Amino acid sequence: MRRFSQRGHLVTLSEINITPLLDLAFVLLIIFVITTPLLEQGLNLRLPKGGRVDRPLQQEDIRTVDVSTNGYVFRGQNMSLKQLEQLVAAEFQANPNLVVYIRADRATAWDPVFQLMDICGALGIQVSARSEPRD
Repeated sequence: MRRFSQRGHLVTLSEINITPLLDLAFVLLIIFVITTPLLEQGLNLRLPKGGRVDRPLQQEDIRTVDVSTNGYVFRGQNMSLKQLEQLVAAEFQANPNLVVYIRADRATAWDPVFQLMDICGALGIQVSARSEPRD
């Protein structure tokens, strides 16, 4: 009778069983396929009633103020912030639908632009910052 040695039991496997790894990969794939469409949807909200309907913007409601390093230009005239505030307030009293377009030069500091926006906000005037379209 032949005697079996313990050496045969110490043989290492040179192959890795990838079946559990593939099962895990497929389960993760299925989870991502199911959950991805749910992440792309927005919330289903029932908004409350109220507020104002957006009004159409007409050309006579728009006033443009240019802001450069030299100051403010309104209707082709250079003016100070105080003068501009008085003119815009008078225009807003005459036309409550007034919208001020602000066109600022690239080299202009932000301070004059924000001062103008602050004045318009205090008066209740809507402001729109204008820019060049991207290429």
